[in-house]
Amino acid sequence: MSLKEKINSDLKDAMKSGDKIRLSTVRSIRALILDFEKSGAGRDLTPVEEVAMLTRAAKKRRDSIEQYKKAGRNDLVEQEEKELAILAEYLPKQLSNEELEAEVKKLADDIGATSKSDFPKLMPLAVKTLNGKADGKRIKEAVDKLLS
Repeated sequence: MSLKEKINSDLKDAMKSGDKIRLSTVRSIRALILDFEKSGAGRDLTPVEEVAMLTRAAKKRRDSIEQYKKAGRNDLVEQEEKELAILAEYLPKQLSNEELEAEVKKLADDIGATSKSDFPKLMPLAVKTLNGKADGKRIKEAVDKLLS
């Protein structure tokens, strides 16, 4: 089942259940898909593009949570956290910090990266390999930690 089909099915379920936060979140994902279709690409989303789109949406939620916490808007923090949890259901399972560090170490061993000067070789490979499984910020931290 493609992401579009799953979203349409989940949209119907959310309407029936009356869960307003789930409904608005699923609608926002559907809007992203529709925007892509209207962009003139003339093709369906690839799985990689689906993950990238959902990852960007999740990153926006994380950034909003951070900003709302600084502003003391706990009501909005709670809503964004719920939306982020719903988005996470559509993303691949996120790696734990230990799993992430192990994956980065394996990649570093494969290319022989041992020092800070190897960062430009390791970072793009790590981002490409771990796309969707970890946030770019977490990947960078793991690479920095390994190479320091």
